[in-house]
Amino acid sequence: MKLKIDGLEFNLLLNVTALAQNKTPVIFLHGFTGSANDWQFIFDKFPEEYAPIAIDLIGHGKTDSPEDSKYYTCSAIVHQIDSIVTQLNIKKFVIAGYSMGGRAALSYSVKHSDKIIAAIFESATAGIEEVSEKKDRVELDLLIADKIQNDGIESFINFWFDTPLFKSLKQLPNFEQLKSQRVQNSVTGLSNTLLSFSTGLMPSYWNKLGILTFPVLLISGELDEKYTQLNKTMKNKFSNAQHEIITMCGHNVHLEKPELFTKFVVVFLKSLKERG
Repeated sequence: MKLKIDGLEFNLLLNVTALAQNKTPVIFLHGFTGSANDWQFIFDKFPEEYAPIAIDLIGHGKTDSPEDSKYYTCSAIVHQIDSIVTQLNIKKFVIAGYSMGGRAALSYSVKHSDKIIAAIFESATAGIEEVSEKKDRVELDLLIADKIQNDGIESFINFWFDTPLFKSLKQLPNFEQLKSQRVQNSVTGLSNTLLSFSTGLMPSYWNKLGILTFPVLLISGELDEKYTQLNKTMKNKFSNAQHEIITMCGHNVHLEKPELFTKFVVVFLKSLKERG
């Protein structure tokens, strides 16, 4: 399905019939270089009461990649998600996001907590608190954006997946297929995302976590020590959170261990219905 938001076209994966049956929507947001297709593996594993939806975020997949970087800021992305929710006539829903998508999901949850039933954050962070660290991250992402613009998508994707963060992902038998899907992204989309939605530019939400009272599921990979530690800290700041750490797994849990990821998500969603 395609929707127009502020003159831009956004691509979504969803079952329109399921949504029309008043099932509880679960909106999935992918990570940097990813797309809505990354979540298809879980769509047919969902409990009957839920309707999964996946969005191609701005600059990714089949969604537009405008030249103007203003469309890629944290506030712009939150606005785009909310416009999609409004167009689909969704009142309340579960939100889920991985890495960059997790940051977008958390940002949305802080601004529109009244619409969130529960949240699933995979390998996500609440932002960077220290001003000097924020500045360093912005400078790093600026360099990476330059690399994308100068070297092109294919060269960048090779560089990106050579970073330690994805060491375990590269062991997957279908890794080359995953990588080739990401080459379909555009130079403009990826570079603008880094320039405007850098973790260094995103507001820090650490002091907001305690006021979010809905149930939260945090998921991280054991081998991803940085984000597992971040998630342990986040769990203690949320008022109602659980943290699942997947053994022998890195940053991208849902692609490295889809069966375990699905199991924890399904159990969490069923528990929401049991709580009423």
